[in-house]
Amino acid sequence: MLRKWLYTFYVFTLTILTSGVSFAADEASSVDGSTKVALALAAGFGIALAAFGGTLGQGRAASSALEGIARNPGASDKIFVPMIIALALIESLVIYALVISFMLLGKL
Repeated sequence: MLRKWLYTFYVFTLTILTSGVSFAADEASSVDGSTKVALALAAGFGIALAAFGGTLGQGRAASSALEGIARNPGASDKIFVPMIIALALIESLVIYALVISFMLLGKL
């Protein structure tokens, strides 16, 4: 119980301490060259990692679902719909990463 409380306290404290830093940037401030390079690299690596992770997740989900259908064809209706929902949710995370990378590139 104490461990769970401490973990919650640490997460809450970290969130409070870092939220001020993320909102401290001024819109009128100019972006120098090294920041532009960092933003471009972050956008590129971010979308690459998201696409790679999404691909692995979708592959595993489809593989497990198809293996379950192959073992028990009668359960295909109960397996197919949750698999499609899971694939859509996995793909939405990749789309969120794409939107964030576009937002980062918009700051250049």
